[in-house]
Amino acid sequence: MNVLIHGFGAMGRIVEEVAHAQGVNVTAIVSPGSDEHTATLNEVDVPVDVVIDFSNPALLPDLLAFGRERNIPLVIATTGFTPDELAEIETASQDIPIFQSYNTSYGIALLKQLLDQLVPLTLGYDIEVIEAHHRKKVDAPSGTAELLARAIEAKRDVTPIYERTSRREARGAEELGMHSIRGGTIFGEHTVLFAGDDEMIELKHTALSKRVFANGALAAAATIIDRPAGLYNLSNLYEEATHVTHKRL
Repeated sequence: MNVLIHGFGAMGRIVEEVAHAQGVNVTAIVSPGSDEHTATLNEVDVPVDVVIDFSNPALLPDLLAFGRERNIPLVIATTGFTPDELAEIETASQDIPIFQSYNTSYGIALLKQLLDQLVPLTLGYDIEVIEAHHRKKVDAPSGTAELLARAIEAKRDVTPIYERTSRREARGAEELGMHSIRGGTIFGEHTVLFAGDDEMIELKHTALSKRVFANGALAAAATIIDRPAGLYNLSNLYEEATHVTHKRL
């Protein structure tokens, strides 16, 4: 498998390290503005089977154009996309296979599976999603928190509430509270709290290093290469992509 890493920040470097450890061939690294690596996708002239993207939403048009023009599958793990940008990804997936997820860890895939089963059983419980990340993370709430919120919304009629400081009213049963914590060097922590009368249930995932995301991205890349055009994520690649991820941890 010939991998192109798009975006060579902290995650791109970890993907390269993990790929080398697994014997995966990294044929190109594209880092806009870099003197050390290829600056643009248009300059790539080596064999590429799949692109793993940990870059920036501003680079999405070039990424999608590259994938379509060269018929190359994409693993998009960048966060912070707008609804319009997500729609662009979905449109491009009609031409090429695209795996898009805000979190590529096996544990988050398991957490989503648990939510699919648990949420319908908790109609008498209030649900809150709390996420914590390092001080440098720009978007809030995290893409993973949004992913979990969508999973909850699919199983129960709730409305995400992102801010309560200006509201002076009791919590509604249909609310889904969303909370963000930023500080230090927290890799990523996500908790789904079910608060009932006189009892609470918590589902929690904590990433102890960024390697879990690199493992997941590489597993998704290996899985998506042979797939037809379409939009894939941890749900519809669960049995294959996340199983491979788990074995490689």
